[in-house]
Amino acid sequence: MENYTYNSFTLQLEGLNVSKESIYPVFLFFFFSYLFIMVANVGIACLVFIDKSLHHPMYLLFCNLTFNDILGNSIMVPRLLLDMLRPPSERLISYRECVVQAFTSHMFGAASHTVLMIMTFDRYVAICNPLRYAAIMTNKMVIKLTVSAWGVAFVLVGILLGLTIPLNRCRTLIESPYCDNAGLFKLSCESVFINNVYGLTFTVVLLTASIGSMVLTYTKITFVCLTSRNKSLNSKALKTCSTHLVVYLILLVSGMSIIILHRFRQYSYYRKLAAILCTIIPGSLNPIIYGLQSKEIRKFLSKFFESKKVLPSL
Repeated sequence: MENYTYNSFTLQLEGLNVSKESIYPVFLFFFFSYLFIMVANVGIACLVFIDKSLHHPMYLLFCNLTFNDILGNSIMVPRLLLDMLRPPSERLISYRECVVQAFTSHMFGAASHTVLMIMTFDRYVAICNPLRYAAIMTNKMVIKLTVSAWGVAFVLVGILLGLTIPLNRCRTLIESPYCDNAGLFKLSCESVFINNVYGLTFTVVLLTASIGSMVLTYTKITFVCLTSRNKSLNSKALKTCSTHLVVYLILLVSGMSIIILHRFRQYSYYRKLAAILCTIIPGSLNPIIYGLQSKEIRKFLSKFFESKKVLPSL
């Protein structure tokens, strides 16, 4: 018979169960991945802030993505690393901390889509209406787009957690490597029908809006490039749009893998691993992809490292 603990303020995280032989390689992989994510994303954000030549809408909007990667990984990875070194019985977390972690993890996923959607709008204006780009993409418009992206994500996730928090809890085990909404409402012995319906609606609406905006925008951009004889415009479109599209596809594949693995309980270990990599992989690849694509960032880095080489010789 299952033991019930009603409304306990101390929960237990199942975490990621790794064999004794693999624990240190896996720990080091996650540790250095997190270290790289912090250095790369903070570095890109500081670079955009310092270098006035990067004070363009595309880079300012991209900073939302770097901030989101920093926030999402900082909430999830350090806690995961600590739990890997603890026995399962000692992986305890307070209910409030668990709610904060769940809210942040869902904000990371939702904001990733909404930020990429506003970046899509920027690319659309730059390529399909280049003569009016400066008039449309003003600082005021960048602020409006940024507030809209974070505001929509905040409202959607706020309602998601708002439906879960009032539920009475009769269990204490979170069957995930970190706290999320599904893990929280599964603690309840009440009906969670509304939570499941809203969770499904939340996912469908976000993905439909995200994929729909990408398809419509890139269809229009492709049409403009095919009908235009401007080689410079086509080259610019290919570079910026391919970068944006690759970042989006990485996010989409990472997210879809978790949704698919949720349907197969026998693959619960792989689902947990996918849930962690869904945060780590985009956070690691985003600064690399945008850094390699950006001529301005490459130029700044080359000057920086050249100056470092000159200083010792002096």
